[in-house]
Amino acid sequence: MRVRVRHGDSFWLYSRLFHIPIQLIEDSNRHIASNFLDVGMEVEIPGFIEETYVIQPGDTFFQLAKMSKMPVEAILLLNPGVYPDHLALGQSVKLPKRVTEPVINDIQTYDFTHLQRDIETLLCLYPFLKVNTIGESVLGNPIYELEIGRGKRNIHVNASFHANEWITTPVLMKLVNTFFLALTNENMLNGIHALPLYHKNTLSIVPMVNPDGVNLVLQGPPAEKKEEILALNSGSPDFSGWKANIRGVDLNNQFPANWEIEKERKEPKSPAPRDYPGEIPLSEPEAVAMARLVEKKQFSRVLAFHTQGREFYWGYEGVEPVESARLAREYEKVSGYKSVRYIDSHAGFRDWFVHAYQKPGFTFELGLGVNPLPVSQFPQIYEEMLNVFLVTLNS
Repeated sequence: MRVRVRHGDSFWLYSRLFHIPIQLIEDSNRHIASNFLDVGMEVEIPGFIEETYVIQPGDTFFQLAKMSKMPVEAILLLNPGVYPDHLALGQSVKLPKRVTEPVINDIQTYDFTHLQRDIETLLCLYPFLKVNTIGESVLGNPIYELEIGRGKRNIHVNASFHANEWITTPVLMKLVNTFFLALTNENMLNGIHALPLYHKNTLSIVPMVNPDGVNLVLQGPPAEKKEEILALNSGSPDFSGWKANIRGVDLNNQFPANWEIEKERKEPKSPAPRDYPGEIPLSEPEAVAMARLVEKKQFSRVLAFHTQGREFYWGYEGVEPVESARLAREYEKVSGYKSVRYIDSHAGFRDWFVHAYQKPGFTFELGLGVNPLPVSQFPQIYEEMLNVFLVTLNS
């Protein structure tokens, strides 16, 4: 929601009027110096939308303020050309409405277009969110990073490395949405205050690493590549078993952590729906984008959401730090997932991060069953990962 600056206005005043932490207002208006608000300038107020109300008999601004549970001055701020003592029957006025419900709800077929729409909605409601494009997929779809927070500690979480594990994307997006609601409504999350987490951390979210693959699983192949992709899928139009990117390279077998071992032993020796590690490490633009992001931001810890198994992996070749074991104990306690230190796997994103940086990295296998998991599991998975999310930010 946008308001126009009046003489004497300040971010502090808006924070008091709308009960929004001033830091969120500042971060929603990074282009504005808070000490220099010019009259007529537009300022974003996060966590609110503007509604139109038609004046009824007997209405006053006092009654409208009471109805909307806002101060009278907030009503005046939204209606600079309206005279409160001369309200006319049928006149339209603007009322602020606090956003108290999540907007990430429809997750039945969460493709790339759906993700884009939800990112745009979140950015509109919560402009303290930063949206960066860290690269492009094979088909030219942008790979988005959502950046949240003010803290010195950089934490990264990603989803949908694998195409048929797309349910991980709406899980991660709803976690972000829940965090935003807690920040703007000053609510607690499972007994934890949200604003200190915003100050402690800078959170990097890549909600869909493999947009082409997700679209393939949910929509089928694009017309220009239909024959080529059908051939990779043994002629079958059923892509529910597809994990790779659109070129048939498994993005979570693309990283330079004993990649040669995976190249030698993986059954596919050419592009395939799953498991083919490519001809060289980091041959695929999606994997390159993720590697460059890590190299640029030097994260303190990373989490990768996959499906399925209700377990998580955290060790690699004995180089994982002591902190990883402590976090693993906490994650196991709050999620009910099985903690697995070592698995016989190489060349994954987490493998590479732990190997290269010797910092905590975790792969979570969400839910239980056959991929793609049914959306009926979404509520339980979301609740389990909310606890993990909070431990990650608070610990």
